[in-house]
Amino acid sequence: MTGWAIHFPRRETAMKRTYSAEELGIHLSSKKEEELFKWFLVCLLFGKPIQRQVAEQAYRTLAAARLVSSDAILRAGWDELVRLLDEARYVRYDFSTATKLLHVCTELKERYGSLTHLLAQSKTPEELSARVQEFKYIGPVTARIFLREVCPVWFPSDACANG
Repeated sequence: MTGWAIHFPRRETAMKRTYSAEELGIHLSSKKEEELFKWFLVCLLFGKPIQRQVAEQAYRTLAAARLVSSDAILRAGWDELVRLLDEARYVRYDFSTATKLLHVCTELKERYGSLTHLLAQSKTPEELSARVQEFKYIGPVTARIFLREVCPVWFPSDACANG
């Protein structure tokens, strides 16, 4: 495990328990696009100041609906995303998160085509963090969550634990 940690900005998410990709059934070591996108989706959901159980349920609901790629998110559309987020009790941020997911997926496809290509263009963890934070709606918390698990797989020789 690396030194990356999730630091939530609000009291309601103050529980420091972190999830690993493996615990959520995501196998980043495969370096497959779908597995990488699943982790990215988790990070987008956990990046909001919301209870971790609700964020986890939202991820599981979206994954069960097979929304595990940019194309699938974009095909689902705003109404379906809101419906699924509501089903998972992610109601406080349902509208804004649906908007965020659609925007980020569109931007990802336009800029890089895929997360695999984004990673291929990032030579260091710092460069990857900067690229991820260039997306509208993605800030340091989401980037930190993403890199915590991605860094050891894609940059094993770098000092990924420095945060």
